[in-house]
Amino acid sequence: MIRDSGDISFLGMTISRTWTFGAALLIWLCWSSLLVAAQNAPTDPVEVNALRDIKNSLIDINNNLSNWRRGDPCTSNWTGVLCFNKTEEDGYQHVRELQLLNMNLSGTLSPSLGSLSYMEILDFMWNNITGSIPPEIGNITPLVLLLLNGNQLTGPLPDELGYLPNLERIQIDQNNISGPIPKSFANLNKTQHFHMNNNSISGNIPAELSRLPSLLHFLLDNNNLSGTLPPELSNFPNLLILQLDNNNFDGSTIPASYGNMTKLLKLSLRNCSLQGPMPDLSGIPNLGYLDLSFNQLAGPIPTNKLSKNITTIDLSYNNLNGTIPANFSELPLLQQLSIANNSLSGSVPFTTWQTRANGTEGLDLDFENNTLSNISGSISLPQNVTLRLKGNPVCSNSSIFQFCESQNNDMNNQSSTESNATCFTQSCPSPYEYSPTSPTSCFCAAPLIFGYRLKSPGFSKFVPYRIRFENYLTSGLKLSLFQLDLASVVWESGPRLKMHLKLFPVYVNGTNTFNTSEARRIISMFTGWKIPDSEIFGPYELLYITLLDPYRDVIVTSQKSNKISTGALVGIVLGAIAGAVTLSAVVSLLILRRRLRDYTAISKRRRQSKASLKIEGVKDFSYAEMAMATNNFNSSSQVGQGGYGKVYKGILADGRTVAIKRTEEGSLQGEKEFLTEIELLSRLHHRNLVSLLGYCDEQGEQMLVYEFMPNGTLRDHLSGLP
Repeated sequence: MIRDSGDISFLGMTISRTWTFGAALLIWLCWSSLLVAAQNAPTDPVEVNALRDIKNSLIDINNNLSNWRRGDPCTSNWTGVLCFNKTEEDGYQHVRELQLLNMNLSGTLSPSLGSLSYMEILDFMWNNITGSIPPEIGNITPLVLLLLNGNQLTGPLPDELGYLPNLERIQIDQNNISGPIPKSFANLNKTQHFHMNNNSISGNIPAELSRLPSLLHFLLDNNNLSGTLPPELSNFPNLLILQLDNNNFDGSTIPASYGNMTKLLKLSLRNCSLQGPMPDLSGIPNLGYLDLSFNQLAGPIPTNKLSKNITTIDLSYNNLNGTIPANFSELPLLQQLSIANNSLSGSVPFTTWQTRANGTEGLDLDFENNTLSNISGSISLPQNVTLRLKGNPVCSNSSIFQFCESQNNDMNNQSSTESNATCFTQSCPSPYEYSPTSPTSCFCAAPLIFGYRLKSPGFSKFVPYRIRFENYLTSGLKLSLFQLDLASVVWESGPRLKMHLKLFPVYVNGTNTFNTSEARRIISMFTGWKIPDSEIFGPYELLYITLLDPYRDVIVTSQKSNKISTGALVGIVLGAIAGAVTLSAVVSLLILRRRLRDYTAISKRRRQSKASLKIEGVKDFSYAEMAMATNNFNSSSQVGQGGYGKVYKGILADGRTVAIKRTEEGSLQGEKEFLTEIELLSRLHHRNLVSLLGYCDEQGEQMLVYEFMPNGTLRDHLSGLP
């Protein structure tokens, strides 16, 4: 039976709700403490020692790793050390990422890196680290991203790297790595990105690599590769970019099978000492970028029409002869066509630019230093078309002199979002600045700043693709378009496209910074290469992250695992439940045992007392009868109050109206004293005294039931109250 106080009757005993809540709280505390213990578990001691070895092998002149001397790597948030937010079955946390991008570190890479056996991302990009790549890295089987580009590493590529079963991206470009490509790399079945350009890698390209099922980008430009171009490379089932510029395949020809690479988007073999004919590439349906310049290719240009997606064709500085084929016309996305410094003759077909008369996108045509004799058709060029004919016999015609002058084709700077001119009269306090594209006028905010570079873009001019790029990047980052400002866009050698990106928060109720969780999410999208690849923009690289003062304390945390491992979770749940249930059971049994003992003794005494208390006209009421008579002791039933407690007007089940005196807790008597009082009151009879009708002695309550006096009390009459 439940009382209004919330107490629970169990086996005739009252168990308070406070005790019930306490038991529930105890169980919750057990569970919570176990969860906290799991999430704040220490780092695996093997990995702690490995991190100390790694630091000892580095020279940290800016003291970026100063907090590596104290605390636990995972629980103390060591700089660049990101751990799983879970505890493994061994009871430890483990390092998931080592993010040491652009920290001006020098020294060498410690072999102890191989002891970080749970790591998925290893990032030492853009430092000054020397020495060789430790073969022990091949022990990190979960490794997904190996990012060592932009250092001064030397020595050969370890064979052990070829046995990383989960590796998706290997970036070792812009180092001084030498020696051959290990044949073991043919085992990297999950690798999509081979970025090994700008090194001193030598030898042949192993034909075995052609069986890699996942390879998308094969960037090996600016090395010392030699031998022949393997025809087997055409067997790559999913290859999108093949970039081998500035190697020495002396005397090698371009295999005709390269024309069968149906998924290829970009083929760049510039300055590779290639000879022989130019292959027919018309069978590549989505080819967007072709660079075969600075070779010794001979013979005519194939006449079959190329893909309509093509933006760039560079065949300059070869030995090509014959005429300019008609297949260069009707290419709607073409931005640059360079066939300069060959031996082409005949006419310059005006159909090459004819379709651009009503277009807005620019087209650069470089036909210099051939033996072209005339222009067929109209010499009136659309404003967006540039034609260069210097060094051809056709320039003897004075009517086309404007096409024979030296022209500057400066594509270096193609930026930027203009500032909001209406805000110049105001100023933003440092480090805040105007968000130039925000829908909120003159919105001062602190941006997140990133150095970003397209490593192998599929175009020659960025301006026509700028809006498309902004949509691509903000969509990949799950941001609004107006949050992005392209502060600068500059072409670099490669060609590569370097960008200075600023990402601004959304204006909401005066907010002018990203909150910590959103800043972490955005940064991890870049550092984890989580922005989806784009066909036209190609692979990107992260150059730097600039965190202004409002973001100085932002620590990137793992976004992948926010839960406890299955084995640990099961153990914790079972342990928590078992511990809580056992503890609760023990406590409950002790309490129940004591209460049962007390209840038995009290009940025995009450039965004995009540058995001897048999007074004519005095009834033993139950608590339920009293509660029902007073509408559960509703305040509207209260008719009086004294030091002993409250008096309620009640109506019994037989219709009689009674006055019920309910003694408060502080006025309770002992069982013997209460029964003695009842016996005494039952003997008092007077015409000016109300008669005692009964009593209640249940559930810790003591109540007396009297006749109800409708005309007030004796004191009321003596006081003359109406």
